[in-house]
Amino acid sequence: MPDISQARVRVGAVDVWAVRESGVADHVRAAWGRSEGGAIVTANVDIVRAATRRPDLAALIAESEVVVADGMPVVWAGRLAGVPVPERVTGSSLVFTLAEAAARDGRSVYLLGGAPGVPEKAAEALRARYPGLAVAGTDSPPFGFDASAEATAEAVAKVREAEPDLVLVGLGFPKQERLIRLLRAELPRTWFLGCGAGIPMAAGEFRRAPGVVQKVGGEWLHRLALEPRRLAKRYLRDDLPFAFRLLGGALRARFRGAATATATATATATADGVGNPTAADGNPAATGSAGSTTAADGVGTRTGE
Repeated sequence: MPDISQARVRVGAVDVWAVRESGVADHVRAAWGRSEGGAIVTANVDIVRAATRRPDLAALIAESEVVVADGMPVVWAGRLAGVPVPERVTGSSLVFTLAEAAARDGRSVYLLGGAPGVPEKAAEALRARYPGLAVAGTDSPPFGFDASAEATAEAVAKVREAEPDLVLVGLGFPKQERLIRLLRAELPRTWFLGCGAGIPMAAGEFRRAPGVVQKVGGEWLHRLALEPRRLAKRYLRDDLPFAFRLLGGALRARFRGAATATATATATATADGVGNPTAADGNPAATGSAGSTTAADGVGTRTGE
């Protein structure tokens, strides 16, 4: 995959793309045209928290070509750090956007994850919504399959034999990303989306929050109301405090950056009498380098690479 000029921002231990959902679809379609595959991680607060605590999970995420902000606190942290992350891009929404792109380009889709019958129901819903969409296959691996090398190999073999162009993997983080790592070795021209609950959502098993609730960052409350026993501990004890620390860190990083820039400009003005840093040849010197990352308090800016 060639380097892509794309603005990014460091949020916690994760480099997030400042991109719209339509931009992700454009990127995938262009890669299909070059016979190149890749992977997409939709980083919500829970994923960023896990990656910030565990370097191995941060490294797992970094293997993916595209990492998007799936959570308004992640979007806000990027903006506070000085990078205009345009919108939240969720895995459940990308399921539809990428399926539509696949239908337009004559590409096939494979759905992996969900309770028995759910991926098949989701496939039917996507075919009804996007006529002509080719579904290469579906699979609902049994709970705990990833603990068995034999069961994991069986799941990988099914996908490999189907040879899809797009695989929607809804197993939850980091299980889905670990399986995607194995699948990519078998199908280097395929794109993979770790979509969490995106498959049962596409199947109509439960609905997302209203649009206005999503925009103000309240969808987590909607999910909490739907699944309080499963999500209360994670959302209220773990994710909510981390989100506040993330936003506070973004503000501190931005103010420190502004203070550093002011101090540098003042020192330069004293040195050369102009106020612009200069190189030995008299030309303005670069104040940063492409691909550099500032990650004070885990939040900083990153330029296109």
